[in-house]
Amino acid sequence: MSETPQANSPYPPSYYAASRNIVRQPVTLAGQVEAEICVVGAGYSGLSAAISLAEHGFSVVVVEAAEVGWGASGRNGGQVVNGLNASLGTIQRRYGDATANFVGGLLQEGAGIIYDRIARYGIDCDLRRGNIYAAYTPKHMDELRAKQALWRTHGMDDHELLDQHQIRQHIGSDVYCGGMIDRSGGHMHPLNLALGEAAALESLGGRIFEHSPVTRVEQDATGATVHTASGRIKAKTALVCGNAYLGNVVPELTARVMPVSTQMMATEPLGEERARALLPTGMCVEDVRYILDYFRLSADHRLIFGGGVVYGGTDPADVEAKLRPNMDKVFPQLKDVRVDYAWSGNFALSFSRVPQLGRLGKNVYFAHGYSGHGITGSHLFGRILGEAVRGDMTRFDTFASLPWIPFPGGRMFRAQYSTLGSWWYALKDRLGM
Repeated sequence: MSETPQANSPYPPSYYAASRNIVRQPVTLAGQVEAEICVVGAGYSGLSAAISLAEHGFSVVVVEAAEVGWGASGRNGGQVVNGLNASLGTIQRRYGDATANFVGGLLQEGAGIIYDRIARYGIDCDLRRGNIYAAYTPKHMDELRAKQALWRTHGMDDHELLDQHQIRQHIGSDVYCGGMIDRSGGHMHPLNLALGEAAALESLGGRIFEHSPVTRVEQDATGATVHTASGRIKAKTALVCGNAYLGNVVPELTARVMPVSTQMMATEPLGEERARALLPTGMCVEDVRYILDYFRLSADHRLIFGGGVVYGGTDPADVEAKLRPNMDKVFPQLKDVRVDYAWSGNFALSFSRVPQLGRLGKNVYFAHGYSGHGITGSHLFGRILGEAVRGDMTRFDTFASLPWIPFPGGRMFRAQYSTLGSWWYALKDRLGM
């Protein structure tokens, strides 16, 4: 898979693409269009920012290389998990109490935006509430207890610890020693969420041009111009939200993040009874290892199972072969079940595991680097981009001031260095360290 989609790129052959409930009729940009705001990328970040601004009366145009939700927003695990990749404890140690208190005050906001948009715009995306962090070792349980205690100091008390017997009531597997529920989390059909948000934006007067890869972004004293092969958009402000699929369109951003692929698969329909035996309460699950597995049930009773990473954003030769042993370990009762769909997709990793907000010159803003926690993070940072455009820089400046750290080895060797690091952490996972 290339880092940037090409014009007319079809959706990957995922379960989500096969079960989407909106089939758009894409319009390609041709000629010159003018708007107050041009958003590059029709994924969650871009759509969140666009909706936030359109709700405040701005004229907004979104330009997308492929189709709405083509990238990570339409391929992910569908799990609404609160927080950033970097833990609140890590942020506190790295940036101090003031930053940790600020971040702690907004860790659940991204989920709230999602739930509000689903309700406000009637988005049909199979939303279910509740997610579970699953622990393999007593050390993992110590980490969950510490997380629960830390989040409580910031006013978040939606977490319930589970012992080995209690987690068995939620997950039909004997591999976990305990876990923790976050009742403010949840899961949904991610592509249908993106498509529903696109429809919401259009209902507010926003326009979306698909199959229109951006070739460059320019700015001058009067605003920004976003160029495609067949047209351009003249705007007062441009928001760059291409994330892992931006490629080299904005050279200043290329080295800031690295595309990392993760893999997923969906089984054949299991039937309600068999599916409920796997996940009796219907919550989604992720374990707490560094190289983690995550899974949930779809609305039509499939198990959707994901995990693994490939640094640099390339696809493994056989996704099912990579994931199947992990699924069989958790659910050996599924050894003979057919896998109907298997796919891969990229997320943008920042070296610090903290998302990046910033500004290039006066008229171009960007957000990226959610590092695998993009569902909630992208919705939150899209809102913060919107705040900045409207003149409220308070939250934007707090994140923009955090230092970004280049990957060791630079762009050429960043994947190799990250792979070495992942091997070390995977060894720690296996040894229970």
